[in-house]
Amino acid sequence: MGGFSLMHWLVLGVVAILLLGGGRFSSMMGDVAKGIKSFKKGMAEDDEKAEATRLEAKRADPAFQTEAERTREER
Repeated sequence: MGGFSLMHWLVLGVVAILLLGGGRFSSMMGDVAKGIKSFKKGMAEDDEKAEATRLEAKRADPAFQTEAERTREER
């Protein structure tokens, strides 16, 4: 009981195409491709949001004011 050889996979693929029909099989593959593209797009958007958050964190105001800044604000 070993793994399937290349010939087994080829026969299985031919049988699947014959049973499902060429058009139905290619439409399923198109749906898979759309899903992969959507997944990649979502991951890219998450990366952009994380980058924007990281940049905003760098621009944050300091947690304390120096004596010179307090004096300038009082005037």
